[in-house]
Amino acid sequence: MEKTDKILDLFKNDKDAYHSGEEISASLGISRQALWKHIEKLRETGYAIEAVPHLGYKLLGVPDRVLAPEIKWHLNTKTLGKTVYSYEAVGSTNNIAYKLAEEGAREGTIVIAEEQTKGKGRLGRSWISPDASGIYLSCILRPEILPNEVPAITLVAAVSAVKAIREFSGIKALIKWPNDIIIADRKAGGILTELKAEMDRVNFAVLGIGINVNTKKSNLPKGATSLKEESKSSRDFSRVDLIRAFLEAMDREYLKFKKSGFSAIRSELKSYSCTLGRYVKIATSNGKKVQGKATDINKSGALVIKLDNGTKQLFLSGDVTLLR
Repeated sequence: MEKTDKILDLFKNDKDAYHSGEEISASLGISRQALWKHIEKLRETGYAIEAVPHLGYKLLGVPDRVLAPEIKWHLNTKTLGKTVYSYEAVGSTNNIAYKLAEEGAREGTIVIAEEQTKGKGRLGRSWISPDASGIYLSCILRPEILPNEVPAITLVAAVSAVKAIREFSGIKALIKWPNDIIIADRKAGGILTELKAEMDRVNFAVLGIGINVNTKKSNLPKGATSLKEESKSSRDFSRVDLIRAFLEAMDREYLKFKKSGFSAIRSELKSYSCTLGRYVKIATSNGKKVQGKATDINKSGALVIKLDNGTKQLFLSGDVTLLR
């Protein structure tokens, strides 16, 4: 743990008290001058810290930013979020996480940013990521599964995101198979899973998720929405609290998946689906387009489409449009 994190822990564990510079310096094993530099670093980050002669330092407020210390504070996970890299602006959190994974970063490492200038969606699309309004997060995973099982991780993340949003905000989020978070038939979030693999093993997967939290309607693309838009509230949601809720839900669902496979989350995935029972059009990466009724998600996570002629086809990936 960094010195600044330890200082924040000290403040937050007794938030109403002043802490003398001598007390903090002694507990960290650093000089008073070094402590002052750490305090200044925290202030530059946006923390409001009061200094009163003969009393010491007191934390008065935390910035409304997705900072690593805030995300890690009382985060109840076994794997995810033990290491967090937070940035003001990046091209893509997935690209940074991919590079860290290649360099050996441990499973559960998180990369998060206030803004992405080149946010990535599926099928080569971009993900609009305006500053200080959404969640733009990537996570390094190292599951011991075959490459053809990786699409299930996207479904695990979708279930986790919907559970977190519902518990956090009360908004009835749903999943449009395989990777979209939908509220009132409008897109509020998306998931992109990238991997590095060999023929018979996954070296690592990078799970990227974007959620429109406080994003204004004017900053959203056509057909999209945000939690704030759907809540009709004048108050902003705490992105840090939602990030913690997602990481805790994802941690639980991912551990279930690693232990028992996709079957552990299949029933919940189906219960949250806004795709099943609908007439849909699905376009695959090889240009194939099919229309029919989505009738099931099978034991491998594939979408089952019943065609107009009564035959059924399975799709492990594809771009789905809800027709009726």
